[in-house]
Amino acid sequence: MARGATLDPPLPPGTGGLRARWYALRARIIADPRFQRWAAGFPLTRRIARSNTRALFDLCAGFTYSQALFACVRLDLFGLLSDGPVPGAALAHRMGLSPEAGTRLLKAAASLGLIRGLPDGRYVLADLGAALIGNPAIGRMIEHHALLYDDLRDPVALLRGEAGPTRLGGYWPYALGDGAALEAAAVASYSGLMSASQALIAADILEAYPMRRHRCLMDVGGGEGAFLAAAGRLAPALQLRLFDLPAVAHRATEQVGRAGLAGRFQAFGGSFLSDPLPLGADAISLVRVVHDHGDATVRILLKAAHAALPPGGRLILAEPMSGTPGAEPVTDAYFGLYLLAMGSGRCRTVGDLTALLSEAGFRRSVEVATRRPLLTRLLVSTR
Repeated sequence: MARGATLDPPLPPGTGGLRARWYALRARIIADPRFQRWAAGFPLTRRIARSNTRALFDLCAGFTYSQALFACVRLDLFGLLSDGPVPGAALAHRMGLSPEAGTRLLKAAASLGLIRGLPDGRYVLADLGAALIGNPAIGRMIEHHALLYDDLRDPVALLRGEAGPTRLGGYWPYALGDGAALEAAAVASYSGLMSASQALIAADILEAYPMRRHRCLMDVGGGEGAFLAAAGRLAPALQLRLFDLPAVAHRATEQVGRAGLAGRFQAFGGSFLSDPLPLGADAISLVRVVHDHGDATVRILLKAAHAALPPGGRLILAEPMSGTPGAEPVTDAYFGLYLLAMGSGRCRTVGDLTALLSEAGFRRSVEVATRRPLLTRLLVSTR
């Protein structure tokens, strides 16, 4: 039985008021402590009741879990285990912890499925810890979350707009304006993080969409060019362009040059809020850009992309989307609060995005399946 399972299947769509009355009645029944106690003991409901108890506790304790993970990343626990099993005492010493503190952290990590304890007192990577080793960008995101935790210290004040300036708002300064005047120091940290996060999804996008069909790809808001570099390696004849804030575009030129693609790469600095996008590309990509902005800004961006494309040109829009089955906590809880703290944006449904694309002038939008829709979904629109 899956964690957080319900006591009955949902009613079919279209039952209207009956559906609402049933859920209200069901909630009153489950809220009764006498029912909870009975359900925990009755053989047919016992597993569900216990699963829901665990799910509720996980919601209460989630911050503790994430902080345990943060400590593991900060202390490089997974790197220390990357070559094989290590005794617990040796791990504690290498992490600079007392034996007692080391044991406490190791047991916490094992309980979360990050590492596994062996009978002889050694520890080894479990599946989740091994996955972190293979995706160093995730480790960077985990460390970055220290800013988010600080902004969420009073979530009610944040929701009511009473929290004042946030740390994430300062970290992502373009979210609060067009950013054209930002200097190199202001974009360095977030550009690097954006580049690392794009590397996580570039392969999924390029596997789903045949980029070789295009002559020239312009990545708008492409940061340091991680996605363009991946596309360029996959499609050797593809011309590569990047449009981002001037300070970011300068960094992209350096990074893409190091990737050996300088001969077919060109960076343009500007703000899509005030500058037209360069002409000449037959494909434009927006990779995790749209969800950073409110509807008014997105309308400007999509209209600019439409104006820059030739007839038949394609807009490739990739990001996490609300309404993705199984990903609701990612888009609606995590990104919902993260983007609120950042000061701008929201995850939208495929329907929301299709409507905005149509309003901008795109005549057809089609979703293309990706390998991991929880991380990114893909809409391709035709000019």
